[in-house]
Amino acid sequence: MKNTSRLIDWLDRLATANVVCVGDVMLDRFVYGDVQRISPEAPIPVLHISREDVTVGGAGNVARNLSALGTGARLFGVVGDDAAGREAGTVLSAEPSVTLSLTVTDACPTIVKTRFIAGGQQLLRTDEEQVSALTDDLLARLSGDLAEAVSGPDWGALVLSDYGKGVLNDATILAALNAARAADVPVIVDPKGLDFERYRGADIITPNRRELAAASRMPTDTDSQVVAAARHLIGSCELGAVIATRGAGGMTVVSDAVEVHLQASAREVFDVSGAGDTVVATVAAGLAAGMALVDAAELANIAAGLVVAKVGTAVVRREELADCLGGAPELATKIIDQAALQDLIAQWRARGLTVGFTNGCFDIVHPGHISLIEQASAACDRLIVALNDDSSVGRLKGAGRPVQTEEARARVIASLAGVDGVVLFGEDRPLELIEAIRPNVLVKGADYAIDEVVGGDLVTSYGGRVVLAKLIEGFSTTDTISRIAEE
Repeated sequence: MKNTSRLIDWLDRLATANVVCVGDVMLDRFVYGDVQRISPEAPIPVLHISREDVTVGGAGNVARNLSALGTGARLFGVVGDDAAGREAGTVLSAEPSVTLSLTVTDACPTIVKTRFIAGGQQLLRTDEEQVSALTDDLLARLSGDLAEAVSGPDWGALVLSDYGKGVLNDATILAALNAARAADVPVIVDPKGLDFERYRGADIITPNRRELAAASRMPTDTDSQVVAAARHLIGSCELGAVIATRGAGGMTVVSDAVEVHLQASAREVFDVSGAGDTVVATVAAGLAAGMALVDAAELANIAAGLVVAKVGTAVVRREELADCLGGAPELATKIIDQAALQDLIAQWRARGLTVGFTNGCFDIVHPGHISLIEQASAACDRLIVALNDDSSVGRLKGAGRPVQTEEARARVIASLAGVDGVVLFGEDRPLELIEAIRPNVLVKGADYAIDEVVGGDLVTSYGGRVVLAKLIEGFSTTDTISRIAEE
């Protein structure tokens, strides 16, 4: 991969950038389950539901992707005065780098898209949608607030995330482009529809291959055809550049001075939901941080390869990009927070892998700990080790503990070959974490009885199993500390 070292150097700078995003916000629901039979009522599969996830799509997902990169985002959009709109606001409010400027209206309900998934494949999508023209007064107020935000000193790019649901009508787009031009802020458009004339004067537009063909009315099957179609749009719509996403064909970046084809990452594709959001967010973050066009596109191409390997409307975190670029050692990338852990587990489950879970303080690692982890790893395809943080170790073990800090303990556990992820938790017992992860296998030492294992009844209730690992006698962290003190 060319320019890899340059891309790595830019990753930390993404956290210094800020991007304004405006567009259609919607709620995405994902209903997961298993299919084991066909309905006797009709030739359709019966989905046995196991869990539901809720996130935001459209411009909301662009903002989530910006936040995952560490980039500041201010989101302008419209939601209905309803439960779905409030839920979308709650999801977005949890994003640490997102500032919300959502307009609430009773003129139309919040759009909700629900996808039903089994075995990593979508079975069905339902849309709750009533698209009606938003009032001129509402959009005028939104445009005014947007112009004021873009003119501020802190914003390095503007994203127009157009899903054709009414926020980005011709007047709103024109107002946004004029405000950005006056503030000398680059505009990146994720387009919709056949008429790209609406985006005249935008700095960058990011159509997929099919959208490029439809808008240009030209074939886009080969590299040269994609370039020709892109140059046609650049000339006819006075665009600065086109970044055409081509699925397995990667990306093509075209401007007056540039013609570059970027190969796609060789990854298994599970879900393309929201992949365009990841691309436009990464390009915008890169440009806002000062990256050159091709470098920002290359980073976005890598991010796209990562996000399509996930299930659902997902995001790509800066740490994942660092790992992919070789800028973060494998050891460090095993130590993850609970939000990243959920993404990781979703990827594993989409591949049909079983997830194991064990936990402990692991203050001074000894052969008994190693044996426990080896047995836990053998009982599953991927093993998560939950580590009590320093505060909970102190409560459980008393004064003077832990001996090793949580960072040191996490690095030691992450270095073990059988461990696929290490996550810290602050409670005395990991029940909440087990409820969130829902492991297939729960492993504890044989000094516990089955009915004493925290979370054991929960795991068995949904078909998981509890494994009691054989102990190696004569090893104890407490005894080791006592012997050291005596000496």
